[in-house]
Amino acid sequence: YHVGRESNAAYGETLNGIRAETPAHQFKLNIDPYRTPGHPESGLLPYIQSGDGGKPGDGDKRVQTYNFRLCMTHAKANLIPWRAPANYDEAKFELLARLLEAQENAGKPLNVGALMNPIMMPNDKTDTNNNGPFSTDYIGMNYEYPEGDYATRERIAKDHEDYTRAFTWFLATSERVPKHIRDEMNSWGLAADEFTENDHFPTQMYVRESRRMISDYVMTEANCRGDRTVNDPIALGAYNMDSHNCQRIVKDGFVRNEGDVQVRVSPYGISYRSLVPKQSQCENLLVPVCLAASHIAYGSIRMEPVFMILGQVSATAASLALEGKSSVQQVPYAKLRAKLDADHQIVEWKTAPAAPARKP
Repeated sequence: YHVGRESNAAYGETLNGIRAETPAHQFKLNIDPYRTPGHPESGLLPYIQSGDGGKPGDGDKRVQTYNFRLCMTHAKANLIPWRAPANYDEAKFELLARLLEAQENAGKPLNVGALMNPIMMPNDKTDTNNNGPFSTDYIGMNYEYPEGDYATRERIAKDHEDYTRAFTWFLATSERVPKHIRDEMNSWGLAADEFTENDHFPTQMYVRESRRMISDYVMTEANCRGDRTVNDPIALGAYNMDSHNCQRIVKDGFVRNEGDVQVRVSPYGISYRSLVPKQSQCENLLVPVCLAASHIAYGSIRMEPVFMILGQVSATAASLALEGKSSVQQVPYAKLRAKLDADHQIVEWKTAPAAPARKP
């Protein structure tokens, strides 16, 4: 299996590895990264990683950032006000305070929507995701997770929870935050009727990417772009090639995020071979979530509807392997395809014919 980003050279890609430029979810203004501005010897502010970020195009072990997606509400009767974690330390958010101040001074003030992304859901609730240069994404704090034991993963998840609670509390209460943001933030709160067993906080951290299998067929950027097609498609991917940031560094003396990628694709086929290990390694395993895909291809595949489809395909393939008393690698594709077709699975994207040109 693989952890982190492969180099662009590994599979002949252009969007993998360390990025030369990261235009989205980026610091647009120059923010000083040092505890004492202008003095590198004073050390970096919290939430900035040391080093120069690495050589563009090279691979690394960094994993795109995780976060908690919050269920927020405006409804006062169902609203739980923001609460600070027990270990809250306002000084840890000096970078965010400097960002907000710089934006105000530049005449480009931020609002809550620029600091997180509250996607409205029914009943005046949200699915709130990351947005902007400093948000709910806890950049650079998940590198140990993919190969960590249970205790390590639990520690990392708790650290992410504390960070998220502290981030929302800072925005709601700190005098370093412009009043218009504090007022807007305090119009929101966690939904009282959600996650009642966990103090209304989500129970599941959003693990966007962890370990990815290496099998006889690895899905890559070429598949997502339509430059390479598979001869054993079993499902479609269609989301952007998407990676959240992987590190927050100092570049040319100022704070920058690195790793975000957002490139659109057209629907493409996912190979059955990417769901099964090499036969020499394991003959009775199907892997619908941590399938064989490069970092950037996985950024497109890693959507819940696709996981559901791949789970259904895996169950179908497993049943055929049992019936045929074969390994999962030896399930005849024609037989699997016939069953998927009978189940109305869409495995190939056929675009509608172009409309005839209108006569002048």
